[in-house]
Amino acid sequence: MTPAEQKQAARERAWTALVEAGVARFPRPIHGRIPNFAGSEEAARALVATPEFQQARVVKVNPDAPQRYLRAEVLRAGKILLAPTPRLREGFLVLDPATIEPRAYTKAASIGGMAQYGRPTSLEVAPKPDLLVVGSVVVSEAGARTGKGEGYGEIEYALLRELGRITTDTPVATTVHDLQVVEALPQEPFDVTVDLIVTQTRLIRVDGPRQRPDRIFWDLLPDEKREAIPLLQERARHR
Repeated sequence: MTPAEQKQAARERAWTALVEAGVARFPRPIHGRIPNFAGSEEAARALVATPEFQQARVVKVNPDAPQRYLRAEVLRAGKILLAPTPRLREGFLVLDPATIEPRAYTKAASIGGMAQYGRPTSLEVAPKPDLLVVGSVVVSEAGARTGKGEGYGEIEYALLRELGRITTDTPVATTVHDLQVVEALPQEPFDVTVDLIVTQTRLIRVDGPRQRPDRIFWDLLPDEKREAIPLLQERARHR
């Protein structure tokens, strides 16, 4: 199998394992999604306790269901929350807890709440994130990860690198269920490894080499992705 086929097979196994173990949460079906899981709050609290989170002023978190509690915790901690807009059409939504009533933090962390309370801001001028939290379907103990297979997380990371908003040393974390952690996972040139894997029962600090692409791999980018993301179209014109 190709690396892409191996990653898809790993996704299917993870989705099935979560359902069969009875730990899959709404929204359903979880197949085709960053899966929500029982224990996501415990994983979020464990990440909040890490030095990487404590020292961060700005935290970027993916907009998926299993990270909703974490997004609220970012606001409760007085940190600025960044969340990507769909297809990065409007860059990031910037949520400043100083401008939101504390009782509204939980609502503001939802998909609809982020749209209501967040300020659309281009990637070029959005606050520089000190910590990146990415959604995963599967992650290996060595830090390789895969999302739903659409590639938007990898494109987002590469754009942030190209624009100088993050560096290779900006920590990357993911929160997942234990059943989503595997021994090994293939990597492709555009994949981004994580430094921290946080589950409902353990914290894994990844040792060894990191893969942190600093550019878009245009030759590997499908035309439909370029057409779906205005910022990619703009950067392609200036290549």
